[in-house]
Amino acid sequence: MAAETPAGSGLEALYRELAPLLLRLLTDHRDGMSEFSLLERLAEQGLAAFGRETRSDALCLFQSHFVLFHLLYRLRDRLRAEGAGELRIDCLCIRLDPLQPGGGDGLPAIPDPLGAYYLEPENLRTTGAEEVEALLAAFWGRYCSFDRRADALLVLGLSDPVADEEIRRAYRRLAMEHHPDRGGDTARLQAINAAMEVLKAGRG
Repeated sequence: MAAETPAGSGLEALYRELAPLLLRLLTDHRDGMSEFSLLERLAEQGLAAFGRETRSDALCLFQSHFVLFHLLYRLRDRLRAEGAGELRIDCLCIRLDPLQPGGGDGLPAIPDPLGAYYLEPENLRTTGAEEVEALLAAFWGRYCSFDRRADALLVLGLSDPVADEEIRRAYRRLAMEHHPDRGGDTARLQAINAAMEVLKAGRG
């Protein structure tokens, strides 16, 4: 995927093809899906844009992530405009909720720079390997917030109440199991690391 990334009409065609599938998957998983789980389901459909080979390095993984989030934000805006639901988009939990009363005017309630970033195809075309490495280095420090503990615990296979030591044991076990050097998956390892960053931030 790193050699040729979809942009413009390619993303438009991909959206038309995959929007119904994304909507069906999210409707079937009312409690939400992690980005990793959603990528796995798309890979199982034989979709080249999300095949497991796209996780071979940081740039390929970023491109796969960007395309997925571009499609999700487009679907979110369509559902809002139709008054059909509210799509919550987060790496740890992507969930389709009923639209709240008064929320069906098709406009975000607050400025949405993250959505604007993913909805601009040029950001996919112009982001190279060095930029991706810088994004990965800074991303979780900027993005993590303290109210995502339950989603982060779910990634580690845990739920509250749980002691810090049990969290650390689960993290070490999963990080070792899914490390690429041991035959694991880069995307899964990044999800595990991201979840641990959320939990560490929540401890203040």
